[in-house]
Amino acid sequence: MMVDEPVHYLDYAATAPILPDVREAMLPYLAERYGNPSSIYATGREARKGVDEAREKLALAIGASPEEIVFTGGGTEAGNIAVKGVAWANAERGKHILLPKIEHHAVLDSAEWLAKIGFEIGFLKVDRGGLVSPDDVAAKLRDDTTLVCVMLANNEIGTIEPVAEIATICRERGVTTFTDAVQALGKIHVDVKALGVDLAAFSAHKIGGPKGTGALYVRRGVRLVPHTHGGGQERGRRSGTENPAGVVGFATAAEIVTGELETEPLRWTTLRDRLRDALLRLPDVQLNGHPTDRLPHNLNISVKGVVGEDVLLMLDAKGICASTGSACQSGSVEPSYVLKACGVENKWAEGALRLTVGRSTTDADVDAVLTELPPIIERLRSYKR
Repeated sequence: MMVDEPVHYLDYAATAPILPDVREAMLPYLAERYGNPSSIYATGREARKGVDEAREKLALAIGASPEEIVFTGGGTEAGNIAVKGVAWANAERGKHILLPKIEHHAVLDSAEWLAKIGFEIGFLKVDRGGLVSPDDVAAKLRDDTTLVCVMLANNEIGTIEPVAEIATICRERGVTTFTDAVQALGKIHVDVKALGVDLAAFSAHKIGGPKGTGALYVRRGVRLVPHTHGGGQERGRRSGTENPAGVVGFATAAEIVTGELETEPLRWTTLRDRLRDALLRLPDVQLNGHPTDRLPHNLNISVKGVVGEDVLLMLDAKGICASTGSACQSGSVEPSYVLKACGVENKWAEGALRLTVGRSTTDADVDAVLTELPPIIERLRSYKR
């Protein structure tokens, strides 16, 4: 496929195209407002003003206070800071951490690393739809539990978790809660105060902002040990020169997408449901994730008798961009760990396909999938006969 040919992009859960208004907002900080935001002269003050205004915008978008926002190099770094920082800060009280096996690897791998240095990890159960049970959380909390991690919405299957209920249970026991809200921002209403969580991670490029920029909400009063030391930026919680262009772009994107929550998600749901209804009529195709408690733009199906990566290659040849699951796991030949944790058998999990719509998705994109995917499935299945 030539690069100038039309592309039907249905992988918004991996990344979203940068929004034109975001690009325009960033440009001054890549040119005349180039100063270091920690410098006291005028050029530096201009950069600092951009960072401060971005902090206020992002805080407003998620229901936080500006001083509770820590800018990071992405959602992965935000997750690492949260999990390791809370664990280290509360190690004297206890070293027990709870989380489900469907968390993003930024969280899972951080927890596994902590386990190697003396922390104990307990896993929460999820049902077939990927839902964590608040009752299971309550049952598994111990006196030495210091952190519970439950993502707000899963990056592969789109299931929305009962985070507010879980946070209430944890708060009553004095346990810190962290939610990975990277996939949720801009898709559903996210208010960290209403959720009752202590920490939440966000990422710019999932909502039309720049890659390499993220944020961590840290509720006022939460104990957190930083894992990056140096200049003491971000109130000492994340050292390193801030990226003014990145955070300005992030805040601009957050302002735009949260302002469209009354309209865009409804349009996405209509597009997604068209895909879902048509594809589930095909033989041996099943839905993954919760049927209703899911992000409005996310469709994850399993096609029995094919390998997801083979489907992706053939879709790509037709100008259609999709994925089998997490973009961070692309290239892996193993079935999705998320689907396995949900109890999906390998014969189904290996044929997983994630289609996520977004701001630029049209009926023509959906039509392209519905035209090209069924014969691709039939062709791949014919090879095994």
